[in-house]
Amino acid sequence: MKFADKCYDIFSESTKQYHVTDDVDAKIDNPYEEGTIEHTLFAKNMIDAVQWHLEDIIRDPAIDPVAALALKRRIDASNQDRTDMVEELDTYFRGKYADVKVQPDATINTESPAWALDRLSILALKIYHMEVETSRTDAEEAHIAKCASKLAVLREQRTDLITAINQLLEDIEAGRKYMKVYRQMKMYNDPDTNPVLYANK
Repeated sequence: MKFADKCYDIFSESTKQYHVTDDVDAKIDNPYEEGTIEHTLFAKNMIDAVQWHLEDIIRDPAIDPVAALALKRRIDASNQDRTDMVEELDTYFRGKYADVKVQPDATINTESPAWALDRLSILALKIYHMEVETSRTDAEEAHIAKCASKLAVLREQRTDLITAINQLLEDIEAGRKYMKVYRQMKMYNDPDTNPVLYANK
């Protein structure tokens, strides 16, 4: 099994594990050995799954404003965790391909392997939830048909994205492409770069 296919299977497994409890505060054990790439991939998708549902909750029109503020801060922290996890994945790839001889005509990709995998993780969540929508018994036929059409597109996108990620990794391994990772340098979470925060120091 190629790497991106394996990643998707882990993302899908994590998504299903989250929905056993469907609780943003539930403790879900990572089934993979700590320190392995599989462990990181499972943890990455679990962050995404929890955040997906936090985003649902905060859109409740009846939510208490104080609770909404606390939730917004939790989402901000989750976003930072997600970014840190993606950067951990890119560190893995940089180490894996550190000794590859880059060809003179090698090109750079628009995104790193880890950020492509980030999109694949979110896609696993989209597919899961769209499948749920197509199975609803309380929705009108028009809604079911619309969601089924969207699901077909998402599944096609999954095939294309997995193929593209596998191709990218093969190109990097062969020296046809090279990795150049730019850290996200998010400014709004940093008290030294967010003017609202450093003005109150």
